[in-house]
Amino acid sequence: MRKKICDTVLDAIGDTPMIRINQLTKGVVKGTVLAKVETFNPGNSIKDRMAVKMIEDAERAGLLRPGGTIVEGTSGNTGMGLAIAAVVRGYKCVFTTTDKQSKEKIDALKAFGAEVIVCPTNVDPEDPRSYYSVSSRLEKEVPNAWKANQYDNLSNTAAHYEQTGPEIWDQTDGAITQLVVGVGTGGTVSGVSKFLKEKNPTIKVWGIDTYGSVFKKYKETGVFDKHEIYPYITEGIGEDFLPRNVDFGLIDHFEKVTDKDAAVMTRRIAREEGIWVGNSGGAAMAGLMQLKDQFTDRDVIVVIFHDHGSRYLGKMFNDDWMREKGFIEKYGLTARDLVATRMAGELCAVEFSEPVENAVRVMAEHDFSQISVTRDNRLIGSLNETQLYTQLVKNPGVKTKPVESIMQPAFPFVDISTPVDLLSPMITPESPAVLVRDFKTDKTFIITRSDLIRVL
Repeated sequence: MRKKICDTVLDAIGDTPMIRINQLTKGVVKGTVLAKVETFNPGNSIKDRMAVKMIEDAERAGLLRPGGTIVEGTSGNTGMGLAIAAVVRGYKCVFTTTDKQSKEKIDALKAFGAEVIVCPTNVDPEDPRSYYSVSSRLEKEVPNAWKANQYDNLSNTAAHYEQTGPEIWDQTDGAITQLVVGVGTGGTVSGVSKFLKEKNPTIKVWGIDTYGSVFKKYKETGVFDKHEIYPYITEGIGEDFLPRNVDFGLIDHFEKVTDKDAAVMTRRIAREEGIWVGNSGGAAMAGLMQLKDQFTDRDVIVVIFHDHGSRYLGKMFNDDWMREKGFIEKYGLTARDLVATRMAGELCAVEFSEPVENAVRVMAEHDFSQISVTRDNRLIGSLNETQLYTQLVKNPGVKTKPVESIMQPAFPFVDISTPVDLLSPMITPESPAVLVRDFKTDKTFIITRSDLIRVL
């Protein structure tokens, strides 16, 4: 039960409500569906819980000292929890994040006095430009700094084992049979699952993953497959590495959800249930709906809504953004139609380390005017004939250099359901093609300016 008077805002963390889902699941999902709505925490997300736990444990261990600086790589919500706790406890904060994150999340961190450094999304975690690497460098460079390291700091899991799990058990009177939760750092799913399975080992835990992430395949095969990794839009879930906090033994099954399905469901939750949640909550609910055949009338299914919709006003709750991404249905030709009529070809690429002359030969053999560049089958760049011509005229010796030395940014990615009229503005002189991803078949296709001319 919440205190009548909190000594600080940190005392208001936890004891979030459980709300019945009524409209979304009516006639679709059997059983009782309940949402654990974490937006009621002071920082409007579930991350408040583990942020405070990590700080308290670091203080006890002597890792975080008075007047110190908290450093972390964060997509926004963990940073918010850390920033709020830092205000109360007298610490400074420096956060790194990715250029995929919404402006609202970054501005929210700055509102609490944090410094935020934005890093590129489409690089390997080991790349010195990644937000993981930059935060690790800052921990060494900033005096009296401590890196929270939410991915590998097991205080993250402990917070949910001690708090979130017991709350869910008590609120359902121990009747919960199924847990559906998005998996990012892994602390929530692992901590809650550990507590619940100790109470009742038959409780089934469904982890929600996204296309472009490695979790599902690793769980099912034990193989860390870099070929699974590519850019995705969904925020807060999925990863391109294996955090220590993800205990795969506590997760029974992973369900992947497309960017589009997650975005559309995020909007539906607000409009049909009156609960304003963010993108990861939308993904979790979309995953629950995909799993509908797994549930019976006797089930009590708990889905966790991780954060608040106000952080996505410029994205999922913005019609123009949704149209730009092809997430709002429009009538007319779509990328799928181009693929079906063979106007769009399946993606062909060259490795970044191959010499330029190899790329030229592949383009000539297939009559390509452009081609993608990969590193370990992960898309990292592109080449086009105009650029190649310019480079070769300027310096004929460039043909023996590696492709990465002259490559341009990777072509933009869209879902296969994107309308053709939304593809047109994406094709520019700098980016003469767009990549279309069919998540259901795990195939990528390329659409060029000439392809669109034929249909327009």
